[in-house]
Amino acid sequence: MDETYMKIGEIAAFFNVSVKAVRIYEQKGIIKPAKIDSMTGYRYYTADQVGQINSLLELKALGFTLTEIQNIMSGKMTSDKLIDALQKKRMAWQESISIAENKMDAIDTISKRLTESKAASKLHELTDEQRAWLMVKMVCVEDLRGQSVLSEAIWL
Repeated sequence: MDETYMKIGEIAAFFNVSVKAVRIYEQKGIIKPAKIDSMTGYRYYTADQVGQINSLLELKALGFTLTEIQNIMSGKMTSDKLIDALQKKRMAWQESISIAENKMDAIDTISKRLTESKAASKLHELTDEQRAWLMVKMVCVEDLRGQSVLSEAIWL
């Protein structure tokens, strides 16, 4: 029975990646076409390779580099090393979540300050200096006390 092949463009479209990306995956040795037409140079992939490409893209979405993915998919990485790498990626994502949560808290703090400020309601009426000072007071949420003392000293 003949195997069904998909062209590189079909694979790329299926996974919503560029043909260039699929070629880069090939150059890195992560995925190799099942067949290359010697006359046209067209690359063809099998249904089994669809799963490999899907795994590659999932690992990439988790933050693995192409070199790391090549090592994983080629079997160069032991299961212990893979588990360790996965844990490191998890810690990196957890750190990203913490950073995003801190930024959301800062946005909430700034919004609350602006809502409660009488001066902020007349922002467009302030002079440039007054507006700048108000923005420092409203927006700078990190170490606000130290910045306030420094700003007051500068303005005196």
